[in-house]
Amino acid sequence: MNEDEKMDISTRPVGVFDSGLGGITVLKEMTRLMPGENFIFYGDSANAPYGEKTTQQIRQLSGRIVDYLLGRGAKAIVVACNTATSAAITGIRAAHPEVPVIGIEPAIKPVALAMPHKRILVMATQNTLSLRKYHALIEKYEDQADFTSLACTGLAARIEQGRFEDEDLMELLHSLLDPYAGKVDAVVLGCTHYPFIRRQIRAVLGDIPLYDGGAGTARELRRELEAGGTLNPAALGGRVEFVSSRNTEEELRLYRALYEMPIEA
Repeated sequence: MNEDEKMDISTRPVGVFDSGLGGITVLKEMTRLMPGENFIFYGDSANAPYGEKTTQQIRQLSGRIVDYLLGRGAKAIVVACNTATSAAITGIRAAHPEVPVIGIEPAIKPVALAMPHKRILVMATQNTLSLRKYHALIEKYEDQADFTSLACTGLAARIEQGRFEDEDLMELLHSLLDPYAGKVDAVVLGCTHYPFIRRQIRAVLGDIPLYDGGAGTARELRRELEAGGTLNPAALGGRVEFVSSRNTEEELRLYRALYEMPIEA
């Protein structure tokens, strides 16, 4: 590939997808780190949440989205969904060796290194917690911290609705998290939807550290683009396009509003 070809590829978008709006939290990390890059974000809100679907369904849905993003000229694919990463990324990489494919995983390693021998609660979907990729992570670091896994059934679907200040969201969080209040030292947010409600989670569990994989995924994307010589040289001015399988203006307005919304650290 000559320099002119690399320059042409560098201006093409990065394709990012999630089961719904949760991957916007990862998108925000990527645009913060690479403000000159162009992105297409695809939220599969019509089929959300993936955490309650079969592995085969997740692979089929993910494959169709990847085909769409590559058809739009994506130079790289980011699977901004923990469940889809666990279930589908191996197949995506095998089917599309021509582009970098970056996934996300629960931040088990960062929390184990930062808080050794502490009590860590891992919040995730049932699918993420049941897949081998997650168990391998836990097995690798289980001697460094005391991990407790919590399947947060219904939480991603509720976050998908927006309206983070409504009482029913807090009721759901209390039902899930009250048994752990005062009993854990940190939380891993193992679903990309969960960072939107950091404040609400802390309202139940207390002011403790919350870890997610978004920043690490952004750094990995940058490394891959730099290694391939396709990082956009522009310092600023990258464009973000939102696409939703629900395909309504209301849904796209919600995506844009969440992208602009500050997220608590």
